[in-house]
Amino acid sequence: MSGPDIAPGDAMIALIGAGVIGAGWAARFALAGHEVRIYDPEPDSEARVERMLRLARRAQARLTMLPPLKEGSISFPKNLEETIEKADFIQESVPEREALKCELLRKVSRMARREAIIASSTSGLKPSLLQSGCERPHRVCVGHPFHPVYLLPLVEVVAGGETIEETLQTTSALYASLGMHPLMLRTEIDGFVADRLLESVWRESLHLVKDGVATVDEIDQAIAYGPGLRWSIMGSFLLYRLAGGESGMRHFLDQFGPALKLPWTHLEAPELDESLISRIVEQSDQQAEGRTIDELEMLRDDCLISILQSLKAHNQGAGAVLKRHEGNLISRRGQHTSPSTRDLGQPLQLHRALIQADWIDYNGHLTESRYLQVFGDATDALLSFIGVNSDYLASEGSFFTLETHIRYLKEVHLGEEVCLTTQVLGSDEKRIRLFHRMLRSNEEVATAEHMMLHVNAASGQAAPAGREVRKSLEQLAAAQAAIDQPQAAGRGIALH
Repeated sequence: MSGPDIAPGDAMIALIGAGVIGAGWAARFALAGHEVRIYDPEPDSEARVERMLRLARRAQARLTMLPPLKEGSISFPKNLEETIEKADFIQESVPEREALKCELLRKVSRMARREAIIASSTSGLKPSLLQSGCERPHRVCVGHPFHPVYLLPLVEVVAGGETIEETLQTTSALYASLGMHPLMLRTEIDGFVADRLLESVWRESLHLVKDGVATVDEIDQAIAYGPGLRWSIMGSFLLYRLAGGESGMRHFLDQFGPALKLPWTHLEAPELDESLISRIVEQSDQQAEGRTIDELEMLRDDCLISILQSLKAHNQGAGAVLKRHEGNLISRRGQHTSPSTRDLGQPLQLHRALIQADWIDYNGHLTESRYLQVFGDATDALLSFIGVNSDYLASEGSFFTLETHIRYLKEVHLGEEVCLTTQVLGSDEKRIRLFHRMLRSNEEVATAEHMMLHVNAASGQAAPAGREVRKSLEQLAAAQAAIDQPQAAGRGIALH
């Protein structure tokens, strides 16, 4: 019963269904470096995936300053069997119809490799129901994400009655490698956890509209300006603990528990008759204020990114997931650039960058700050190369920039790809002197020279680098000592 060892970026992923959720999965897996095969007979499925990829690339470029991984390939085989025959992991995301999902999963289980794991994106069907009739039901579980899948970290991993622990652990590890937060549920319940909570708020919201208490926009304001902000930091239980003051949760329950007996809320949803539907649709149109779906999706993504980045600074909630994922990305970059696999006697090519739309200034050129970002990314790639990974950052420290000199030689424009070469001009136990060249089709468009100082993680003071990092750096510096020094190295700025 041994399953596949699904390493980050190395798995063959099969996706069945390319709607909003399936296309989101395609973007999440591909941007993590996986090869993705998608089966969806709808004629516009490729266009839907490409649109989601565009949104995901835009979001990822804003979410983290780390350079993106090499994107995995996406293909659209013509039939189901070809899509899944070599897959290590299969994610099903077809419409939420019980008969459709059950029949499809039975068929997929007969076609899939014995070791493959099958996960359903269902938002509420029990996995025991879905795995009934499947071959190797112990390899079937639920992996329920939240839209936008490429950006929100939560995914509920739910076991069926026959799902084995190894399936859950492998599935959770794969999702975590994508920068997600797997919430493992071993007790089956319709709707799982998050959707049951969302449905209770949604039912009450429909009653408030039906009864004329509030409009759809007023209800959204009640969430967005109050509890929604708190929920992004802590869940209800921890927040209510705070509401109990120094006495904590017991005081809160003693004080507010009796209110639960009051008839404040409705347990049953209202009848969605044509009158209520028309009222909701009309108010929703007014609320959108003429903005397109694209405009609203990008606004949503940008706001989510700002919240995630703020939470990352506090290592809290979803921000802690982002911080941990960035550490994994740093380590993964180092794994792909081992000193033993390259010619150290030449400038190293460790980083490439595609010029993004928001990197362009009012003249249509790459803006000054983005030159520094790209050179900084090349420096980070060099640090990963010599062994400064997430474990090293936590235990030993890192190299900090003391001085930078950038030369801007040619204009760089939107959509162009640049390649960075890195040369070590000198080093000692605490310092590195680097020289980067930015090349566009072998044409030098900019250079940067940096002096870096190693700083200890615990003391915050200058200190020698760790032994293994020093050893890698010494090996690299010795190999590059014979390279001619760039003519621009050591230059100052002066009027002649």
